Amino acid sequence: MDGEFATDTDPIICWSLVIPLKPLRLAKSRLAGAADDVLRPRLALAFAQDTVAAALACHVVRDVVVVTDDPTATVELTALGARVVPDAPAGGLNAALAHGARAVRAVRPRASVAVLNADLPALRPGELADVLKAADPFPRAFLADAAGIGTTLLTAAPGTELNPAFGGPSRRRHLSSGAVEIALTGVDSVRQDVDTGDDLRVAAALGLGTHTALRYAGDGDLRASRPGS
Repeated sequence: MDGEFATDTDPIICWSLVIPLKPLRLAKSRLAGAADDVLRPRLALAFAQDTVAAALACHVVRDVVVVTDDPTATVELTALGARVVPDAPAGGLNAALAHGARAVRAVRPRASVAVLNADLPALRPGELADVLKAADPFPRAFLADAAGIGTTLLTAAPGTELNPAFGGPSRRRHLSSGAVEIALTGVDSVRQDVDTGDDLRVAAALGLGTHTALRYAGDGDLRASRPGS
């Protein structure tokens, strides 16, 4: 990345991605059953690093904006090529996502915007491209998570508000809001977010990104997940 952002005169319309990230000490609380308070924030950062790196390597992604107030994450993700903006609203996940979308469109008012979870450590650039291409014809579209309950990606076409409704059973809320569900197979890496130790083992079977793989190997296997975690 050269630090410059595309303008509305660019001949090829590419996506701008918004990725939210809590302060690392608060992130991935449901991993507490499998990772201690030292490992958990390190894993959260590694997940975000691999998500951002894969997004920036995707040929239909123009730029990535990360919304976070965490100073360590700011340094590490900026080094990868992301643009980091503070969570100025401080109003929770959906407020942060809307803020990130506004930051994108302050630079490119007609940008196609997608928001993506920060916990996709197995993310593959080619699979992400397939999902974004499938979303392209629709004003708003989303991809459900591997469990079929939540959402890992939501898109908004130029001139369309994002209207994010992440958290808990967000698949149902996004459907109710009029967003089109993207029905694709072969995009498991875009669906597989990580909240628990079991989720991380599934992501590992798909193939972890470099940062998570090093952290996972360096700290050994996770403790068995607590029942119901």
